[in-house]
Amino acid sequence: MKIIYVFAMSLVFLSCKQQTNSMGETSAEEVSQQTVDSMKVVMEKQRVIDSMKIEMANQKPEREVIVTHSTTTSSPTQTTTQKKGWSSTAKGAVIGAGVGAATGAIISKKKGEGAIIGGLAGAGIGAGTGAIIDGSKK
Repeated sequence: MKIIYVFAMSLVFLSCKQQTNSMGETSAEEVSQQTVDSMKVVMEKQRVIDSMKIEMANQKPEREVIVTHSTTTSSPTQTTTQKKGWSSTAKGAVIGAGVGAATGAIISKKKGEGAIIGGLAGAGIGAGTGAIIDGSKK
């Protein structure tokens, strides 16, 4: 499935924009380098997504048991606290960074710079949106 995804994304990159030389022809070397660059961007994005999925699968709800002793009661009191998952702000920042990086790499002529700028802008916008959602939940 990943191979099909990478192949499809490389076709999209190549079909959207091809650079030509002074005679109006695209060299095979340039096309090859563009394909390799676009595949690297897609593979890096997929690696980040996979690592996030693995990390989310490894996170199990942890319970913390607090036992307190009271002087007036002969039996101990037990309180159970469950840790919360990701906040909407964190989720928004991660999703925004991924989408922004992909969009920046697609749109920009310089794929690396576009991915970085898009990722930073997307993370900022996603974090802001998530903060608004967190505020409305409270």
